Amino acid sequence: MIMGIGTRRGVTEPEVLDAVAAALSEAGIQPENIELLASSTLKENEAGLLSAAKTLGKEIRFLPDDVINKYEPESESEASRFGLKGVAEPAALALSKCRQLVFKKKVYGRVTIAIAK
Repeated sequence: MIMGIGTRRGVTEPEVLDAVAAALSEAGIQPENIELLASSTLKENEAGLLSAAKTLGKEIRFLPDDVINKYEPESESEASRFGLKGVAEPAALALSKCRQLVFKKKVYGRVTIAIAK
């Protein structure tokens, strides 16, 4: 499974880790079932997101706008102000095998999580 993550600028590692833990718990998914993390290239310099991925021991891939915009998110997104259809849902769908959301995006403070298989 792929976990898509969107964040607000300046997000901290604890914020990301708390959001990941909450989403996994709500979805009933074990951390080891997450193959990798996915986000937008807009987030590739977010220190809190990068350090959280390292702490989780997960690779994170940052996808360009054209890849993210190939996928229609099920939920509306504030990412539209950056020319994106979304971040968490489209990023998760783009790298998943079945292209099916198993956990629709949910916002946890300044972090948004979606999971696809």
